Amino acid sequence: MISGLYQGHDGDSTLVLRVDVDGPRPTGRVSGDLFAASGATVTYDGSFVLHAPVVTAEGDETRAEGRGEFTFATPARDVRVTIIGDGGTARVAGRDYPVRFTSRHFREVVLEQDSVAGAVPFVSYHTGRLRGPDGSPARELNVVEAWAEAGVGMTVTEPGVIPVDGSGADLAWDDAELHHAMTQQFSRFGDAPAWRVWLLVASRHVGGYRGIMFDYDDAHQRQGAAVFHDAIKGDSPEAQRAQLRTYVHELGHAFNLLHSWQKNLATPPQPLGPHGGFGDLSWMNYVQNYRPGGEEGYWAAFPFQFTDTELVHVRHGFFRDVAMGANAFGAGAAEVAPFEQPIEDHSGLALELRAKDPFGFGEPVVVELKLSCTGEPRVTHGHLHPDTEFTQVTITQPSGRTVLYRPMMRHCVDRSPEIRLDAGNPAMYRSAYIGHGRDGHYFQQPGEYRVRAQYIAADGSHVVSPPCLVRVRYPATDDDHRVAELMLGEDQGKLFSLLGSDSPALRPGNEALDEMIDRFGQHPLSVYARMVKGLNAEREFKTITAGKRLRIRPPDPKQGIEQLARVAGAGTIDNITLNMVMRRWARAEARQGDLPKARAVLDKMVATFQAKGVNPIIMGQIRKQAELTSQALSLEA
Repeated sequence: MISGLYQGHDGDSTLVLRVDVDGPRPTGRVSGDLFAASGATVTYDGSFVLHAPVVTAEGDETRAEGRGEFTFATPARDVRVTIIGDGGTARVAGRDYPVRFTSRHFREVVLEQDSVAGAVPFVSYHTGRLRGPDGSPARELNVVEAWAEAGVGMTVTEPGVIPVDGSGADLAWDDAELHHAMTQQFSRFGDAPAWRVWLLVASRHVGGYRGIMFDYDDAHQRQGAAVFHDAIKGDSPEAQRAQLRTYVHELGHAFNLLHSWQKNLATPPQPLGPHGGFGDLSWMNYVQNYRPGGEEGYWAAFPFQFTDTELVHVRHGFFRDVAMGANAFGAGAAEVAPFEQPIEDHSGLALELRAKDPFGFGEPVVVELKLSCTGEPRVTHGHLHPDTEFTQVTITQPSGRTVLYRPMMRHCVDRSPEIRLDAGNPAMYRSAYIGHGRDGHYFQQPGEYRVRAQYIAADGSHVVSPPCLVRVRYPATDDDHRVAELMLGEDQGKLFSLLGSDSPALRPGNEALDEMIDRFGQHPLSVYARMVKGLNAEREFKTITAGKRLRIRPPDPKQGIEQLARVAGAGTIDNITLNMVMRRWARAEARQGDLPKARAVLDKMVATFQAKGVNPIIMGQIRKQAELTSQALSLEA
């Protein structure tokens, strides 16, 4: 067997070569990366791949040759690799490299795993403990072995346990705390692509997610992930199996693997597997969405491996498309086509987008999504918000360019609550801030934008909304110009996405919002600065110190009340956000020890929406929400 990783040098040029023509699950490819040494530094030059090399064997010599696909221009595209024993030669881009065998793995990655005290990391699962597909060998699998089967060697550093400093009782993590934890952790690595990834085992996420891959628009992309122990814990075979899948799945995102039903959104687009991707037997699919058969069908057929196309990406994708800290997740900032209505649509569902008209220049753009049934009752999942990625949004800008909204945080929702839409519950609603994401601000100039959304239903149907016109008006005064400058900073966009943060990395953004409140507190857009500052103050905030200890900043209910009361009183934010703001205001009152005032705020919330003329079905839901919130605050007190 000759497959594996080889390395060689020709002067100041280094070749990292991957030969994959025999051995376990060979993809029939040869690929490599080229690096140049200059003084004490090394830079990346480019990559190549032979998708269908001609392989010949004569005695002890094996030769693989063909015309390569390169990331750079070269007149010499013919590649020839000759292997004899543990070495050989490779002719690439007109240069000859003597190469030596270094590993049976095609990539070598360092995994650093830390866990918060009380969150027990996964160890291993034996695939024969529960029913599986015929022909799939029963074996003991841990995270390292699962990736080794994909051709990736993982070296795990000494696991760290993060003690908790402080008396915070709530160990639920939100996106802002994870953002801070990961940026602090990444600061140890530097800003260059490298084969290293960080995994945090935390207690739970406020959204109930099993895992999350961190992704945003600076040099630290795809370098970190988190899994949430409380959502996957347990010693039963079912729990252990689910833990293994969650860990491998989240790390898969760090290798730039998309969910099975999203591959057509990559750059370049990739074909979807059966059933719109839901039929993939892959670590990257969701078990509950598998077609046919759902969760039971998935586990009965899943051989604990990646699909063939995923294997090709992991082993032979170009360096910057796979290495952590390099190219962005899934797709670049390139144009995409706006979603088109299906030729036939028998889903029985309708999707609508609504937005205020107009938005001020620099105002956070929020849209309301409405999913309704069009006839007979329908059952689907409740993941309507685009941050969970069952809903995607395209934005056609005034220039005519169309971009895909991509959230900063990629939430993996391994459980899909069923929602029944019928006469008693005809629609579900979500409010989504789409003004900023992985690519920065999407509404950076005045003019008319057209926004469309696509919801992927539980049965795989693609439900597309009509276009929604979003108008951003031109600034009318000098104050409007200055306010827009304060609102459209990159750090401010991240703070709006995260609903506030204590992270020192976002200090310039917080200073801009403070200036907004201090100097332009009467401007209509100041309400958004107050909302971010108030929501962040009202909650506790977790910080992982340089010594890997977890410290908890307690809530500041007084500051939260001051800001959130003014936000609610302004009456300018959308209804769904206002609902959230008033419930958080009530929680701040309760945390300050005034339960009667908290209940009064919830009563005020009900009265506010009653005065807005909200339809009776939604009003019933709001009253129930207020009642449940009041009960929860009483228990917390």
